[in-house]
Amino acid sequence: MTGLPPRPDGHVAGVDEAGRGPLCGAVVAAAVILDPARPISGLNDSKKLSAKKRELLAAAIRDQALAWCVAEASPAEIDRLNILGATMLAMQRAVAGLAVQPDEVWVDGNRCPQLNCVARAIVSGDALVEEISAASILAKTVRDAQMQALDVQYPALGLAKHKGYPTAEHVAALRKFGVPDFYRRSYAPVREILAQGELF
Repeated sequence: MTGLPPRPDGHVAGVDEAGRGPLCGAVVAAAVILDPARPISGLNDSKKLSAKKRELLAAAIRDQALAWCVAEASPAEIDRLNILGATMLAMQRAVAGLAVQPDEVWVDGNRCPQLNCVARAIVSGDALVEEISAASILAKTVRDAQMQALDVQYPALGLAKHKGYPTAEHVAALRKFGVPDFYRRSYAPVREILAQGELF
């Protein structure tokens, strides 16, 4: 038994995020309403899929879903609101950007943003609910692409490899080369380096 709530008669939007743990960049959220007439095979928790498979599925989701939207909250918003508040804001923006109004929103995890419709938190939803799986795939592929693009500008930081997570290698590179302006000032490793006066 998964303990999932009963599905409503209307549209369910799945919502998930990517990028809560990294030291830099936006937190990215996605909302997806799937089309029962155009099923997508292979949907799963994005972390359980290869990068190539995620890209293929992301393209299928954009093509075949009834509605989808990707939104984000900036590093400055993360610093101002904290990461939970910024994640909820990104999720609100993703749901608001859907071209089709959902009857219910199912969110991965144990907390929901405040919305103008029924919202339910589904623990491990990215592995249990196809709509949330689809949202997790869109959010992760968009955020990973952002890290790849930043890696081109800042190759010394290794962003394409660790995607901004606080690995020992990443923190060492920040100490050596400085902290660019797309980093989250409120995160302890960044805050500590900035306190030493190191900045790009």
